[in-house]
Amino acid sequence: MGAVPSTPRFGEARPQDTAEYLIATFVGEKSFPLTSDFWQKLLELPLSLRWPSHRVHQACQHFAQNNCYTKHLVKILIHLTWCLQECISSSGTPETACMKAINAVYLSSVFLKYLIENAQSDNFDELHLSLDGSEPIPKEFMLDQNIENLVTHNVLSFIALVDVSPHTYRLHQELLNFMLVAMSTQLLSGPSPGPKDVHPFIDAAMAEENSLVSSLVRKLLLNYITRPRIPLNNASYSIFSEVNQPGVLQRVGSVAATFVLLPFNYLVSSSGEGSRNQLADCSLLVLLVLIHYRKCVENDESITDRSDDSATSDSLSKQNMLFSDNPYCKALENARDIEFGHMDIEGNAHNGPVVRLPFASLFDTLGMCLADETAVLLLYSLVQGNSDFLEYVLVRTDLDTLLMPILETLYNASKRTPNQIYMLLIILLILSQDSSFNASIHKMILPSVPWYKEHLLHQTSLGSLMVIILIRTVKYNLSKLRDVYLHTTCLATLANMAPHVHRLSAYASQRLVSLFYMLSRKYNKLADLRDDKKGNLIEQDGFAEDTSAELHIYTDFLRIVLEILNAILTYALPRNPEVVYAILHRQEVFQPFKSHPRFNELLENIYTVLDFFNSRLDAQRMDGEWSVEKVLHFIIINCRSWRGDGLKMFTQLHFSYEQESHPEEFFIPYVWQLVLSRCGFSFNPNAINLFPVDLPVKQQNNDDEELNKHQNGELNEHRVQEESVA
Repeated sequence: MGAVPSTPRFGEARPQDTAEYLIATFVGEKSFPLTSDFWQKLLELPLSLRWPSHRVHQACQHFAQNNCYTKHLVKILIHLTWCLQECISSSGTPETACMKAINAVYLSSVFLKYLIENAQSDNFDELHLSLDGSEPIPKEFMLDQNIENLVTHNVLSFIALVDVSPHTYRLHQELLNFMLVAMSTQLLSGPSPGPKDVHPFIDAAMAEENSLVSSLVRKLLLNYITRPRIPLNNASYSIFSEVNQPGVLQRVGSVAATFVLLPFNYLVSSSGEGSRNQLADCSLLVLLVLIHYRKCVENDESITDRSDDSATSDSLSKQNMLFSDNPYCKALENARDIEFGHMDIEGNAHNGPVVRLPFASLFDTLGMCLADETAVLLLYSLVQGNSDFLEYVLVRTDLDTLLMPILETLYNASKRTPNQIYMLLIILLILSQDSSFNASIHKMILPSVPWYKEHLLHQTSLGSLMVIILIRTVKYNLSKLRDVYLHTTCLATLANMAPHVHRLSAYASQRLVSLFYMLSRKYNKLADLRDDKKGNLIEQDGFAEDTSAELHIYTDFLRIVLEILNAILTYALPRNPEVVYAILHRQEVFQPFKSHPRFNELLENIYTVLDFFNSRLDAQRMDGEWSVEKVLHFIIINCRSWRGDGLKMFTQLHFSYEQESHPEEFFIPYVWQLVLSRCGFSFNPNAINLFPVDLPVKQQNNDDEELNKHQNGELNEHRVQEESVA
């Protein structure tokens, strides 16, 4: 560290001089055994230094050079475990042990992160997580203990078993920060997990007993739900000194500084949203990292095609990958409502203890926080993986608690990431797979929707608003993202909703017909472009093929919209006079496609409806012009005599979402992008291999599109036979 201060006499030295000396000694060349009183002095001393970033970086460099023979990282980690064991075993969590644990985990996080992000080996030899055989150790400590397992077990046990209180709040916070640092080894691996990947601490977490896993998942979610606040009157440790009195290394914020996850740093950089809470947010980040981790245990490379076709080789390689079960993912999937009966509390049907959670509080918390991507990802993980929570959501009578923030976020899609938009749309698709959901959202009337600016929405049903926002998202995607799967997800959700539509509003009905017109314009442009290129022999065949492929996609889109309209007219026409009016008003948009082989049968039904109402309109004698109100009143009266005669019955479209076979390729990078953007710690961008960083804007956007198109999931279309209804 440059000029190392001379050894002070502890009785005479100022506290800052003593701290300076102890830290300089910790990162220096001299090795102190585990039993040395040096460790007690280091961990009991309030660390109140104010070091500039270059000194922190210099200290980390010295530590990295010397740790290979001092083994000070593993020694401070062992002392951390002893402090935590004392905190767990003693009633009331002794203040001295708690302070020592805070200092130990704080210093460990700083230097561990530096070693991880500057690691040169694939197996993180630089950490030196073992003691030499000559090291004098206490009787109760076994030399051959796996240090990463020991540390991880004690850290997770404290988080899971010790209640958050004013006395333990800061230790809980720093232990969560430590876990994020320790698991950041994933940032150095590629987006496709391989059997040779080494992640010492997260692999240790995966090996924990089911009882601890369940307790930890429950505690992390309870932290997220209860959102405990930092006690303003509890600043006993100067390492966590107030903002105007920063503690040791605390003010450092640069990449080189490695001072990762400091609470006050985080508060300063937060968005100021009322729902943000540092302990809750870190708890959720740790949970998301744990539940989405996948450990590749086998990859039979002997049968992998090693030809020049790398795409084929990669595909075959993926097919032969085997992953170990993720106990945290299973625990989340097995979570049950604490208000439910205790019939299955033993968990016999779920291969382990059941996580009992207050679903009502979790539901309300998610509704409050869905503007944040991490909350969206948690909601996705729950509705996609936990059938009990999904069922709970579907039977809630206040679905607007979740749906309104989702729809508002989609309304502001231009300010959101493509991944967040796609996650929200998948959630809506999953919910729309349930017929009771589709029916209930049309019964809930919203007095107003103040955030919707393009049109005054007064006394609009939640279902109508959902139709409006989904169509608006298609329009946004058509002009900005141009993501085929996003289009498909929106249309699939509308198709699932269509047979259950009830009193769709005038504005939603108009937007639905306009959706067909909007897609038809895109279709016509592609058709003209294809025809022009066919006549130009100079053009390359590849371009014509791309145009034909895109034309085929938009043909499918138009057909889905026609099937949506057909489903409403077939199963719900008497309840939807505004839809009939919108089709009558814009009937000319369907005319160009009347003879199209993919559309003609569907359009026959639409024209059967048009002929029914047009003929009655023509036969009706009117004094004066037809007004909108008169036409609509006429439609409502004639809907009563509609019997559906002449309509051809089609098997009903039903779409479901299924997660793709290798979800880890999307979710692990996505989770870590969220971690780095929210936890307040920077990471050496040159060391990150998990996802692209520091790319030009255009290239980065393209990468985002590829992620959305190929890694989120896939839609499966099922034909469900339905009886015709009058």
